[in-house]
Amino acid sequence: MLRLRCKSRQGTAPLQGLSVASPLRELQEHIRALTGVPAERQRILLGFPPRSLELSDGEASLGGLRIQSGDTLIVEEDTSKTKTDMASKPKIQESRDVLPGLSRKVVPADNSCLFTSVYYVVEGGVYDPACAPEMRNLIAQIVASDPESYCEAVLGKSNEEYCDWIRRDDTWGGAIEVSILCKFYQCEICVVDTQTVRIDRFGEDVGYTKRVLLIYDGIHYDPLQRTFLDPDVPPLTIFSSSDDIVLAQALELADEARSKRQFTDVNRFTLRCMVCQQGLTGQGGAREHAKETGHTNFGEV
Repeated sequence: MLRLRCKSRQGTAPLQGLSVASPLRELQEHIRALTGVPAERQRILLGFPPRSLELSDGEASLGGLRIQSGDTLIVEEDTSKTKTDMASKPKIQESRDVLPGLSRKVVPADNSCLFTSVYYVVEGGVYDPACAPEMRNLIAQIVASDPESYCEAVLGKSNEEYCDWIRRDDTWGGAIEVSILCKFYQCEICVVDTQTVRIDRFGEDVGYTKRVLLIYDGIHYDPLQRTFLDPDVPPLTIFSSSDDIVLAQALELADEARSKRQFTDVNRFTLRCMVCQQGLTGQGGAREHAKETGHTNFGEV
């Protein structure tokens, strides 16, 4: 796969899911999704001094156009082409158009939804539920390597206890784990809450250039993506950190979910301890029960 960046008036953003074998038309579709510039009006510059890419053959491979990993493509809008010129050209097939807004990719509610979701977005739409043990172990290694920063006051338990706890497949990830993964992947992770219609932006002030988004309903995380009507075009999961439109779209999605009551009030929902079968109320009740008994396997009733 190629590691490419797109620079335009909207800022700089990564271009995902492209290889040397990808056709030019697919690159132009990705560029249109990021910049809003239709393929007919795109002017793509590459190299130094910048040279214009030949865009007449949409099926030409990116490798054939001498595009390589690490390249930054400068995208300009060719305003010399009038609406009449554009109307005279064949329209891009609707099947390759980007769908409006964002959509939720549903992942299993298996105690590891946070890890599956983060992996999905940072890897550009790769769904791999088997990634959770590796990510749990990664977090434990990072925490163990810095006991001063990750002390009991931060973790709510000793450093060693936390590392043992997070490696277990019956524990849930949350804000601490998101902040650790944000630093590891060097990207802003935005979590939009469907109950409060609020976005918590991890890494907002660090200066990361890329952004990924998750949606959270009180107990479950899912990744957010922008999809295309063409099934051969991979979803877009990594956005520019300067793209405020995608944040607005995420809030719209959360507001719609809230209006449909698609959230769980963590202070009132009922749980059952799967070890001793005791009924519990809310996250607080589960936390107290865990402190008293050591039981941490809960199921929603």
